[in-house]
Amino acid sequence: MYYVYILQSEKDGLWYTGYTEHLAQRIKQHNEGSTESTKRRRPLKLIYYEAYLDKEDALGREKFLKSGSGKRFLKKQLHHYFSRIIM
Repeated sequence: MYYVYILQSEKDGLWYTGYTEHLAQRIKQHNEGSTESTKRRRPLKLIYYEAYLDKEDALGREKFLKSGSGKRFLKKQLHHYFSRIIM
């Protein structure tokens, strides 16, 4: 299984979009500071993920979610979540 995931920094509210085969392990690595791109933005929380059977499908989705259209999709998809938090 391949996962595309969105983490939100509890420090600055910004998102990180990634791809992995081992979701729980990867989130742990992010929060331990093992990932250069997110170590200064910890703590991070998982706010969204999708699972795929095919690696290329997951990578394509990751690329889309990082685009402007993908970010708009996520804001609509997570509307209730974002309406409950203060950003």
